[in-house]
Amino acid sequence: MCAHPGCMERGEFRAPGAARSSFDGPGDWRWLCLEHVRAFNSGYNFFDGMSSDEIEQAQRPFAGWERETRAFSAAGGSAGPRWGDFVDPLDAISARFAEARQVRPDGRPLGDADRRALKTLGLTAEADLKAIRKRYTELVRRYHPDRNGGDRTHEKALQDVISAYTHLKAAPAFA
Repeated sequence: MCAHPGCMERGEFRAPGAARSSFDGPGDWRWLCLEHVRAFNSGYNFFDGMSSDEIEQAQRPFAGWERETRAFSAAGGSAGPRWGDFVDPLDAISARFAEARQVRPDGRPLGDADRRALKTLGLTAEADLKAIRKRYTELVRRYHPDRNGGDRTHEKALQDVISAYTHLKAAPAFA
């Protein structure tokens, strides 16, 4: 429900809770309906409550550069990162980069195009040229119109398989 008093609409849009609250991580939010979030946005003033000197200080083009960041502070960043030290309970962030960390058993690096081609064929990074040829033959037999009664609905898949195989057999990782 909308956090505005007396409003019974659905609160779909979030707005900051307490003004000028300092927080380490996601702050306090309140949920507002479209009408009330528009009213909130039209009345929002970042500089509200600041003196003219503070406003001028915040508007300087190089404002903030005079402060040391945690990484470059004399303490050596001993304060450490916050937000729960970036715990990723669903491994959503690390899973995104897991594919890039895959290494072939022979140590040859895979490029993005190689990974896409392997994915098209349904293979992993450990596949060798023999496994690629075998999978290519299986997929061509499955998708080719001469092998499935003239059904041309799989033409795009067949083209993708042929393109992936052509790329992989010339790729340095499989040479």
